Amino acid sequence: MAKAETSHASSAPDAPEITGDHPRVQEIARLAGIYGGVILTGPPGTSKSFFAHAAAQAIAGGEKDRCAFVQFHASYQYEDFMLGLSPEKGGFGFKKGPFLSLAHAANGDRDNTYVLVIDELSRADVGRVFGEALTYVERSKRELPFTIANGEEVRVPSNLIILATMNPFDRGVDEVDAAFERRFAKISMDPDKDVLVEMLDGNGMEEELKAGVIRWFGRINGHARKNPAAAVGHAYFSTATDEASLRDIWEYQLKYLVQRAFRRDENTRADLETAWTHIFPTPEPAPAPAPTGQLSPEPPK
Repeated sequence: MAKAETSHASSAPDAPEITGDHPRVQEIARLAGIYGGVILTGPPGTSKSFFAHAAAQAIAGGEKDRCAFVQFHASYQYEDFMLGLSPEKGGFGFKKGPFLSLAHAANGDRDNTYVLVIDELSRADVGRVFGEALTYVERSKRELPFTIANGEEVRVPSNLIILATMNPFDRGVDEVDAAFERRFAKISMDPDKDVLVEMLDGNGMEEELKAGVIRWFGRINGHARKNPAAAVGHAYFSTATDEASLRDIWEYQLKYLVQRAFRRDENTRADLETAWTHIFPTPEPAPAPAPTGQLSPEPPK
């Protein structure tokens, strides 16, 4: 990389800034240069997309027109990614997808590096989406010609880097691993207590409350060793500043994760829910009982 470019690495306007000299970004860039592609794999909330986008900007020297970003999903196809038909005057014509467009741009600009970021790699049928190109994204097969669906001869240039994110517990991950394990490097992105501490410190959370969050974070991720669905990434707490924000994170996100992960283990689920309430130095006030000998007022009609 020519210089340490600053990137928000996220579409969120208040995302923290990181630079190209961040150790994780440097690691991704180094491996991308060796393998031509890197997969960041880990459970939700572990900053995979954040670092993939940051590394893309750093590798491309901050030039946004040399980066492309796509998200795979169950309906994503070859026609979306490589080459499809598009209506035009008099009928239909071929329309390049993001992969083919970026490959053509990189082929015409050999002095610069281009980067394609694929979010949620495991959500689509990667063999079908990549089609003929699947073999040729491998570093040792770059620059070899092959023919795509419209009969055009193309090459995957060596100055095209692919960065992808993947949840290892998604359906179809075995097929993704088989397709890419020889071709790309893989970096595990795990829930990180140190990142959580840094995040909570930056948010100004007071010490006693922060200590409670860290204890609960370690507790549930300890269960994740046997039950991977229980993994809670540090990014879940990116907006945590005080008791009120933590109660929102629980009520609208974490509660459902715990219920889903332990739906067949009622004791552990109850234990984790109780442990969460112990995070708070001041318990939520209980409703005041009605005065003795008086009936509680009727609710308004």
